Amino acid sequence: MKQQNLFDPVPRHRLEMFSKEELIEFYVVQQRMVDTILKDNERLRNLNEELEQRSLCIEEQFITIKNKLFGKSSERSSKRPSDSGVDQLSKKKRVQLPSERYPNAPLIERHITLDQLPACGCCGREMQDSGMTEDAEYLTKVPAQFFVVVQMRHKYSCRKCHGDIKTAPAPPRITEGGSLSDELVIDVACAKYCDLIPIERQAEMAGREGLKKLPPQSLIEGTHNLADFVKQAYLKLQNEIITARILHADETPHRMLEGDVKSGWFLWGFSTPRTCYFEIHDTRSGNVASELLIKSRCEFLVSDVYSGYAKAVRETNVVRSEKELQLVLNVYCNAHARRYFRQAGERFPEDAKFYVSQYRKIYRLEGLIKKNPQKALKLRERQRKYFEKIRAKSLLDVGGYSTKSKLGKAMGYFLKNYEGLTRFLTNPDLPIDNNPAERLLRSPVVGRKTWYGTHSRRGAETAAILFSLVGSCKLNQVNPREYFKKLVQDLHQGKTAFTPKEFKDLAH
Repeated sequence: MKQQNLFDPVPRHRLEMFSKEELIEFYVVQQRMVDTILKDNERLRNLNEELEQRSLCIEEQFITIKNKLFGKSSERSSKRPSDSGVDQLSKKKRVQLPSERYPNAPLIERHITLDQLPACGCCGREMQDSGMTEDAEYLTKVPAQFFVVVQMRHKYSCRKCHGDIKTAPAPPRITEGGSLSDELVIDVACAKYCDLIPIERQAEMAGREGLKKLPPQSLIEGTHNLADFVKQAYLKLQNEIITARILHADETPHRMLEGDVKSGWFLWGFSTPRTCYFEIHDTRSGNVASELLIKSRCEFLVSDVYSGYAKAVRETNVVRSEKELQLVLNVYCNAHARRYFRQAGERFPEDAKFYVSQYRKIYRLEGLIKKNPQKALKLRERQRKYFEKIRAKSLLDVGGYSTKSKLGKAMGYFLKNYEGLTRFLTNPDLPIDNNPAERLLRSPVVGRKTWYGTHSRRGAETAAILFSLVGSCKLNQVNPREYFKKLVQDLHQGKTAFTPKEFKDLAH
C-alpha cells in the first residue's frame, strides 16, 4: 500500500479498493498514529501543568519581593472603625508642661529682667519689680563634654628616717593604666549595644563636640575589656536560662568579616520574660540548642519549626528518658502560621481571607487574656474553636492547591504542626507565639545591618555578652547605663556580679 500522509483523510472509494491485507495494514498505521497523538497530548498536558506551577511560584516570589521592598513592615491588620461613632481626635487633652512630662529632669530657673527700669505708661514714674512673673517652660540639652583627668597620686615619706616612701593606690579601673575612664567605656558600649550607634560614628560625633581624632580602635578595645570584666554576670544569665521551665529560642545570621575561616556565623538567642541570653557560634546546627537544653530544666521550648530545635528536643528527651526526668515539649509559633496565610492572601486574596479572619479572632482573644490573665483558660477554650475551623477547612481545601503555592504551603504548615501550634491552649503559662524572642533579636539584626558584622572571634563574643546584658536590662525596664555603672563599681569592690533581674529586685 502506498504510504499516505497520516493527517490526510482517505476517501471512501479508495478504502473499498483495498485488499484485506491492505486494510489491516491501514488500521495498524492509523492506530499507531492515534497512540502517538495521545502520548504527545499527555506529555504536553504535563508540561503545561509544570509551566503553570512555575509561573505561579514566580508570580508569588515577585509579589513577596515587591512587598519586602515597598510594603508595610508591620503584620498588624488595619484597625476597624470605632462602633461608637465618636471622633477620638475631638477629645482634646491639656498639653503637659515639660516639668510634668519629664519629672526626673533637673530644673533650671532662668529669670528674665530688664537692665533699665521702664517708665509707667500712665504717670511716667519709674516702675519697680513687683515680684510677679509670667512663666513658660521648654526643654533644652547641654552637649556632651569631654574632660582630661590628671590623676595625681600623693606620695608619703617618713620625716624621721627618710627611708620609705608610700604612694596612694590608684582607684581600680576596667583597664588598668588605660587612657579611657570606666564611665567613657560604659557610655561607648551602651551607645553601640543599646542605641546601635557604630563606634566609628561615635568617634565622628565626638569630633563635632570638640574632641578631635578620637581613635575608634581604642573605643572598640574598651568594649572588649568591659565584656571580659562583666563576664561573671553573663554566666549568671545562663544559669537563669537553664533553670527556667519555659524557654524561647531563636537564631539569626551573624557575619564574620575576617578573623575566621567561616564567614557565616549565627547568634543564638534563649530567653524568658526577664532574661535574655545570647550565644554566638559558627554553625546553625541543632547541637547548639541541644547542649543548652540537656543541662536545663526546660519543659517547654517555644520556637519556630526549624528542624534544629526538633533535633535538640529529641536528643534532650533521650537523655531525660534514661534519667526518668520530665520530657521537653515543642511549642510552635502561631505568628509564623498567621504570617504564611497573610502572605498567601497576596496571591489568593479570597481563598486566604477565611484563615486570616480566624487568626484575627484568635489574637483578639489573646489581647483579652493579657488584660485578664485569670480568665486565660476560659478564653483559650474560645480560641480552640477557631483553630478547629482552620484545621477542618485546611483538610478540605489542601488537596485543591499545589504544594508549591503559598496557600498550599500555609495549609500544609498548619496541619503538620497543629499539635505544637495549639499546645498553649491547655496551659495558661505558655505563649501563643515566639514574638518575644524575635523582638530581642531585633537590636542585633539592626546592628548587623549598621556595622555589617564583627572582625574577630573576640568581637563576636563581646557582642554576645553585651547584647545579652543590655537585652536583659530592657526586659526588666532597667537603664543599662545605671546597671553597668553599679555592676562595675561592685566588681571593683570584690562583690559578686549580679544580673539585671537581680539588680531590679534589689532596687525594690
